[in-house]
Amino acid sequence: MPVAKTAKREARYSVGEGVVLAADMWGDADAPPVLLLHGGGQTRHAWGATGEILSRAGFHAIAVDLRGHGESSWDPSGDYRLESHAADVHAIVRTLTQPPAMVGASLGGMISLLYEGELYPGHACAVVLVDITPRPDPKGVERVIGFMKAHPEGFATLEDAARAVAEYLPHRRAPRSTEGLQKNLRQGRDGRWRWHWDPALIDNVERRRASHESPDRLVDAARALGVPTLLVHGHQSDVVTEHGAREFLDLVSHAEYVSVADAAHMVAGDDNDAFAGAILDFLVRTFRARGSFTT
Repeated sequence: MPVAKTAKREARYSVGEGVVLAADMWGDADAPPVLLLHGGGQTRHAWGATGEILSRAGFHAIAVDLRGHGESSWDPSGDYRLESHAADVHAIVRTLTQPPAMVGASLGGMISLLYEGELYPGHACAVVLVDITPRPDPKGVERVIGFMKAHPEGFATLEDAARAVAEYLPHRRAPRSTEGLQKNLRQGRDGRWRWHWDPALIDNVERRRASHESPDRLVDAARALGVPTLLVHGHQSDVVTEHGAREFLDLVSHAEYVSVADAAHMVAGDDNDAFAGAILDFLVRTFRARGSFTT
């Protein structure tokens, strides 16, 4: 019996060196593929509503837990370099029947940028960066890292975790239940709830910041992009400013740009309808131009 377009199913990808990635997918496997890469500290569940919408529109959507996140493996050596994430993505891309469009939020966007702009050019057919550019605002980045570093001892209850999220995202209406939040936490043997990500992720970020790693590599990757590109900006974001968005558009002259008025850094979570509408139009045009979208 055929799978309905909006039916979600799970998959696992072995990407080498003991790392296995968890994924959700929607839609016909032969439909135009869209690879959804979440931000640092998030999981594939951030794309649930987007995956369903893409499936109904005729796409094959694949949302992946990056290494060290969600149900994917923690790297045995604590390797969370962008190159390693990109190699994981390439292992998935090789299983597809045609080059995918990559939709990456924050960390996922940096991976997408390095993937297509430097490491594996020509293996994606389009890149959508969701509120990320090669030079994000340092204050906004610091706020994200501060949230991820907070509460290393975990939370006694899911309600305590929900309050921490509400303080971090004061602009967003609090959910009626903690059921969705539970997907982002793990309960330890001591009964406390801790975020799903590997603490070594933060160590990697801190080392990069301490070494004052230059953003020039991502700038060069942006300049090298030859595929259709879209920057989706959360208008209320403190990670990508209007100046940062304009700078990116100067780097990638063919890039398109959408600013979502009621969204901050986590655009899809803040206003998924506006976000999905913006990327759908772009993706339909991109795959039609390639002759691989006829819906």
